[in-house]
Amino acid sequence: MLLRLAVFGGGMVLAAMLLPGLATSYLNRAPTDDTPAKPAQASPAKYAGGKGVLLEASAGGHFFGTFTINGRKQDGLVDTGASVIAINISTARRLGISTGSLSFSAQVNTANGAIKAARVVLDRVEIGTIAVRDVEAMVLPDKSLSGMLVGMSFLNRLSSYRVENGALHLTR
Repeated sequence: MLLRLAVFGGGMVLAAMLLPGLATSYLNRAPTDDTPAKPAQASPAKYAGGKGVLLEASAGGHFFGTFTINGRKQDGLVDTGASVIAINISTARRLGISTGSLSFSAQVNTANGAIKAARVVLDRVEIGTIAVRDVEAMVLPDKSLSGMLVGMSFLNRLSSYRVENGALHLTR
């Protein structure tokens, strides 16, 4: 019963995370060469004092940043509609996650159809002066996601986040 609830909950988390809207502009829909599209270049984080980071909105109104995940740099899209951080398999490998030992047991329905996902815990997620340990994430197939979405499993660990004057303010 608990396993079914966990699988259902994981499915709901991913469904909410990958619904059309902000996330679908970042998702890889139908590449002609079966290679995931590259996400927009992240703008450098600006420091807002000792505990804060400012991310300027892209031309499309999205907030991209260069994060350090488990000691490795990775560009990501901040998505308040995503329940957890979502990464694709290739990104997981680059971040040092052993994908061979992952259990892709959660079947979730996304805008791109039903997919399998694996739950992981990232040791450390950083941007600028902000660092958070033990952050929940989901690993998805490369064809379902073209990079990294930074969701609420990271944002909820901050003391605050807000959008003001075209910038996302993150405070630890």
